[in-house]
Amino acid sequence: MAVPKKRTTKSRRNKRRMHIHLEKPALTECPQCKDKKIMHTVCKSCGFYKGKEVIDVLKKEKEKEKKKEKAEGEEKKNKSLSMEGLSK
Repeated sequence: MAVPKKRTTKSRRNKRRMHIHLEKPALTECPQCKDKKIMHTVCKSCGFYKGKEVIDVLKKEKEKEKKKEKAEGEEKKNKSLSMEGLSK
């Protein structure tokens, strides 16, 4: 089995790994809303791809608001079981 004679220094190791890194994705401008988006994907802000609406963004936002309101309502119910409420 091959064993190195000397320890590899940090600088030599890092020089070897210099080209192994992540690159930023190429962003383009959405033709509908002029917002930045990743190429060949649906725009997250308006839901359009190649001039056609693929995702109804307003519908998703309304669903998120409903979930949030529901969670807040459940929190209020759980708060009524505090120590003050139980002692009465």
